[in-house]
Amino acid sequence: MALEAFTTSSALSLGVELELQLVNTHDYDLAPYAEDMLRLMRAQKLPGSVVPEMTSAMIEISTGVCHSSAEVLSQLAQIRDALVRAADRLGIAVCGGGTHPFQLWHERRIYDKPRFRELSALYGYLSKQFTIFGQHVHVGCPDADTALRTLHRMSRYIPHFIALSASSPYVQGHDTAFDSARLNSVFAFPLSGRAPFVTRWSDFEAYFDKMTRTGVVKSMKDFYWDIRPKPEYGTIEIRVFDTPLTVERAAALAAYVQCLGAWFMRAEPFEPHEDDYLVYTYNRFQACRFGLDAIYVDPGSGEHLSLREHLLQSFERLAPYAQTLDATAGLALLRESVERGHNDARWLREQQQSAQWLGEVVRQAGRRFRADAR
Repeated sequence: MALEAFTTSSALSLGVELELQLVNTHDYDLAPYAEDMLRLMRAQKLPGSVVPEMTSAMIEISTGVCHSSAEVLSQLAQIRDALVRAADRLGIAVCGGGTHPFQLWHERRIYDKPRFRELSALYGYLSKQFTIFGQHVHVGCPDADTALRTLHRMSRYIPHFIALSASSPYVQGHDTAFDSARLNSVFAFPLSGRAPFVTRWSDFEAYFDKMTRTGVVKSMKDFYWDIRPKPEYGTIEIRVFDTPLTVERAAALAAYVQCLGAWFMRAEPFEPHEDDYLVYTYNRFQACRFGLDAIYVDPGSGEHLSLREHLLQSFERLAPYAQTLDATAGLALLRESVERGHNDARWLREQQQSAQWLGEVVRQAGRRFRADAR
């Protein structure tokens, strides 16, 4: 199967996908209400889409093509409000967060869709363990070679994305000591991790042809990379974010990606290099484990510094791009949380410390998701 041609898209356009939890309102465990939720949502006229995910207590919402993070927020808020109304009719709640704190994977049901059945047959119990929840951000690229070069430049900021979005400290009822435990589940899949280091689309096409000849890969969907090209959309797709607890934070993360994309495409501040990946997995682990308290190894200089310090430096560097892209408010939201050393994982732990019951943590997360919903 040949790789799809890289579609022309508007440079720095945005698209956001959020995987969300459906929970009951008596003990706040996951509830298999995806089919009912989708039925109610089909009656709504909304931007973007609402679709099923791997197991029946998950749904995925997505925006249409947006040109600013403010537009992303507007679309996500409309979908959020409709979800909350539908959930109230069903007597359930909708939550963000990268993992459900205490759900048991063996109790999950695979959603009845051909691709999900195929994945379940291939991956066995890993499919049910894939009841995890992420945010994906697409950023438009003017051509295929720019997409690959932007992808490799963006790889230096994978730890930043992880720490800013981390919201999965609890798994199967236990505090994992990770801020983002979700990505440990993603790493179990054989085609996860990083993309190959190629900077020309012709070389990527050759790589894809080799992979399809092995029979391991049929389409780009089979790659679970942290960042992957999406030629049919003319974008690169960043996949390491945990789903935040609010749509406001989701839009702010998209603002950060868009500003980085502008810096990379317009200023070309450094040449991507294969050696950038020498510290990639270490930096990724640090961010998953320690969140904003991680140590970051700069791939260019080899300098060790706090990730929080490097994040604050990046906000300063991106300020001019934020002004032209109307992204200042989004970066300000993230900056404030970094200065406080506070992400969603820390908020969830604070709720547990107060309530001493993970069911109450989920209830509060549901309230936070709907806080401004009408």
